Formats: sequence, structure tokens, C-alpha cells
Amino acid sequence: MLLYIDTTLNDKIKIALFSKKNNKYFLLSSKNIATKRQQSEKLLPAIISLLKKNNLDFKDLKMITVSNEGGSFTSLRIGVVTANALAYALDVKVRAAYLKNKEIIFKENGFTKINNHEIVEAIYNKEASIG
Repeated sequence: MLLYIDTTLNDKIKIALFSKKNNKYFLLSSKNIATKRQQSEKLLPAIISLLKKNNLDFKDLKMITVSNEGGSFTSLRIGVVTANALAYALDVKVRAAYLKNKEIIFKENGFTKINNHEIVEAIYNKEASIG
């Protein structure tokens, strides 16, 4: 099972679950959550809710993917940090990806290894404006 996280928009979280069959990923379930500057408070409860809705648990996840480019500094950071933390805690792969017509597209770049653990790096398109 693969979890996809997208927090690139200030007012919305997109999450999705994909199942793998014959080396292809198929959309199982997805959820869009209105957040209005509450992404950090709503992301993990939304993931838990999506897993429970599909009778799954964190241990069923084999990979975490995250949209790692675009959007505001803070919203992008929330998704990337959450994806990296979950992947580390669950000891699964983490990759940069995006959705295109309900299909998961893996990015060739955007991740690195640190101490035998992979992490996705956030790619900012402009200077941070967090003041």
C-alpha cells in the first residue's frame, strides 16, 4: 500500500491510498480536506481516517510519497516533514511524487539518503516569506 500526501496548497490537503498489482499502482481511495491554515493539525488525523475507512493500519503502508515542490513555504514543509517522519518511523521508502489524472507519477529527483534513511527534500520556487 502506498500513501500519497500533497500539502502544496494553503487551504487544502490531498491524500490518497494506492494499491500495487503487477508493478502498477491503482488508486484505492482519496480524500481532499479543507484546511485554511490548519494543515499541521488536520494532516495526521486525516491519514488515520483514510486508513481506517479502508480497514488499514500504518503497518500496511510500504511506501510514502509526497508532493515536494510548489506552494507556500510552510504548507509544503508540513507535507514533506510528515512524509519523512512517517517513512522513518515505519521503516519504509519515501519518494517525491505527484498525481496526474489519478495516476501516481514518481519524480526522479528530490530525495537523498542520510544515515541509511531516505528523505524527500522540499524544493522551494521562491524565497521563504514566513514573517
